[in-house]
Amino acid sequence: MLGFETLAELGPVLTGERDFVKTSQEIVSSVIDSVAAKEGALFSFAPEPAVLRSVAARGFDPFADPAIIPLTPKHVQALSALSDPENLGAQGLAPSLFFSNSGNVKPEVFRCIVALKVRGTLVGVLALGRREGDAPYGDDERDALGLISHYVSLALHNQVIAQTLEERTSESLKVLTSVHDFYDSALEGFANAIDSKHTAIHGHSLRVGHYAAAIGEAMGFDEPHVAGLRAGGYLHDIGKVSIDKRLFAKPSSLNAEEFREIADHTTVGHRIVSGVHFPWPEMHEMVRSHHERNDGSGYPDNLHAEEVSQPTRIIALADTFDAMITERPYRQPYTVGHALSEIVAATPQKFDPIAVQGLLIQLRREACGSSHFLDDPALCTVGATDIDHLASTLNHRLNAGKVYSA
Repeated sequence: MLGFETLAELGPVLTGERDFVKTSQEIVSSVIDSVAAKEGALFSFAPEPAVLRSVAARGFDPFADPAIIPLTPKHVQALSALSDPENLGAQGLAPSLFFSNSGNVKPEVFRCIVALKVRGTLVGVLALGRREGDAPYGDDERDALGLISHYVSLALHNQVIAQTLEERTSESLKVLTSVHDFYDSALEGFANAIDSKHTAIHGHSLRVGHYAAAIGEAMGFDEPHVAGLRAGGYLHDIGKVSIDKRLFAKPSSLNAEEFREIADHTTVGHRIVSGVHFPWPEMHEMVRSHHERNDGSGYPDNLHAEEVSQPTRIIALADTFDAMITERPYRQPYTVGHALSEIVAATPQKFDPIAVQGLLIQLRREACGSSHFLDDPALCTVGATDIDHLASTLNHRLNAGKVYSA
């Protein structure tokens, strides 16, 4: 009866022509209420790269928006093989069988999951948290969830199809595409020119563009925004063309005057690009503000996190990461593991936590051999387990003082 009652309520929601964000929120609320749950979330699944992204959620506190959970092939296989709603945790299977710990939400908060499939293909996951009184999900509740899941799967699948059609329509605008291709090729040339002053920074701008684009992709950015991040990485240091190249080769610390000259590359670069119209509105800010930090300790304007756009914060992270793992005249390069530890320790005071999650996701894929994120794959001496531990440490830092209670 539980499932039929919920379907009766959801019928107009699932079949009506309305905003899917609102529809998905009503789906989650109806499902939660039908099985006396306190928490629940609906995730869509993207296969390449394999990742779950939250569409709607209710009750979890804290809970990222969007929540992103990267999946290994084993996780995808386990979810695809799941035929019925399954209890997790103390009352069922280990959450680690279905979810990785390298996302921005803890899988341990889920107590029951339903794999959403259409014709045997995974399209999403319905994940429920605690119930009133912390009661387990019994046979009646799981039967109801199984019945509801077929209809929720179709609704989610139809939305994915609609989004795909929109994306294909956008891609078919060949003029726009050719403009972006032109920009990408031209800016790549500029990036090489910017870094040509000294071997110590050779390839830096190209790598920052690559890292920033990959971080944005892991965060769920669409292709036009990923292209903007890549372009921002290519041009972020354009102001360095006016700096005396002897400063790049100095093996000791810079004095105050020398540091000011280096720091001025942000404002010089901003002046250079200010008269250029780019297809990415954040470009001017990315050039000027990529050395700003969340706590206001950066330069040139001492801006805080909320005053800086997320694309610019991604460029700042990519820039710092590459600087740390490459050799400089005044120090040896950090290992990737050391760099990640330092970055996590400085988050969220210095860096955008969601961007750092994106960096961890890409490096975990590198460690598992499923992507080529680093310029030199041999640099990835850190293991997937170590990255999972860093992701857990970051989540703990972000959620310090917040506890889950029945």
